[in-house]
Amino acid sequence: MSRRNSFCDRVARRDFLRVGGTSLYGMSLTLPALIAQKAAAKEAAKSEVGGVAKTSAHKEDVSLIVVFLRGGLSTIDTFDMKPDAPAEMRGEFDPIASSVPGIHVGEHMPKTARHVDKFSLVRSFTHNNSNHGFADHYMLTGYHPTPAFIRGLTPNNERPSHGSIISRKLGPRGPVPPYVCLPTMHKSGGAAYLGPSAEPFVIQADPNAPDFSVPDLVPPLDIDISRVSSRQNLLSQLGRFERSVEARANSGANTLNVFREKAFQLMTSDAAKEAFDVDQEPEKLREEYGRTTLGQSCLMARRLIEAGVRCVTIEHTGWDTHGHNFRVLKKELLPRLDAAMAGLYRDLDDRGMLDTTLVVVTGEFGRTPRINGNAGRDHWGPAFTVPIGGGGIRGGRVVGKTDAIASRPIDSPYGPEDLAATIHHLMGIDPEEEFHSAEGRPFKIVNDGSVMREML
Repeated sequence: MSRRNSFCDRVARRDFLRVGGTSLYGMSLTLPALIAQKAAAKEAAKSEVGGVAKTSAHKEDVSLIVVFLRGGLSTIDTFDMKPDAPAEMRGEFDPIASSVPGIHVGEHMPKTARHVDKFSLVRSFTHNNSNHGFADHYMLTGYHPTPAFIRGLTPNNERPSHGSIISRKLGPRGPVPPYVCLPTMHKSGGAAYLGPSAEPFVIQADPNAPDFSVPDLVPPLDIDISRVSSRQNLLSQLGRFERSVEARANSGANTLNVFREKAFQLMTSDAAKEAFDVDQEPEKLREEYGRTTLGQSCLMARRLIEAGVRCVTIEHTGWDTHGHNFRVLKKELLPRLDAAMAGLYRDLDDRGMLDTTLVVVTGEFGRTPRINGNAGRDHWGPAFTVPIGGGGIRGGRVVGKTDAIASRPIDSPYGPEDLAATIHHLMGIDPEEEFHSAEGRPFKIVNDGSVMREML
């Protein structure tokens, strides 16, 4: 197994999944459970605000794309370079000018450099955990794990992800689910104590694969397409869906039948199918994003947001560069990220979607300033950069700064709580509002974070 496809805990992290796979894990949703989610979310919203479903109070109906680079992007080699640092710190790459005078990025991000005017760089991002799993959870939820956190549990057992909160508070918009994960779901991307009504719909397939399809949006392979119009025939084949609903919704027979019927309707919805059909995009645009799992996931995310999905979380693995950091970044990881980021920002802007689509690109932490004996960089939570753009963020700005070797913030330190506050503020969700765990314990949506107003 190659080093770049595993984390330092030696657990394999596949860059893509077998297309058309139908295995489910944890609490990711199939279509009948998605229908149950919509019904439960509507009732929850009504009960929380005195019988009237609460909607976004923000002047714009903002959506969110999170590109999660699992393993930790080396931002000292990309977005916060230190060319005057000692050789054992600064690394092998040189900075290049961007579209914004005075802002430089790494030489292997030339396409992204042309779009720096569309996003800002939070160079003073920091937190106190440099361990996989724990730091992931912190970044994806805004809450640091407690001692009871179980790192290997799928999905997580503590806090709801940003996407699940958005799903719970804002609900669906049109025929598509409110929260989607692709190509798979991170362990901390789930709903935790919010329950099945806030779980994501998981693509569970690689959008770059030649025969890509979303398993839950196509009929079972053993059904002749000419017989799909027979509702009873199709429903009789949905044993996987039935088991899913029984496990999640704990519904009676009548409720289960309703959910199965609505699942059939969604499965045969032209609008839903079209939203997930990335093959409809022009080949030139697909090439611009990059014919990679990351590139096509970003293109799919734009397509889903355009169709009405509120939050898309993309998980991309392989960024745990303890060894051969510069070779792996130069030859593999950065070309993929460069094309995907540049394509996404250019595409959103050209379509008039950038003002209403918030884009966050981050890993669980950064990498160490000091290069190790394997020409790699190790985990580093104390300082890293998070690019954030669209959705009410002013582009072309640098927020905060780090010391001469990017080891610590020396100005305007921000952390996961502040990222959470900024996301929910821009989406019109009250960060002070409380949820309650199964035990009745109150938890605020945001754990005392501050909105990063320098970018707004």
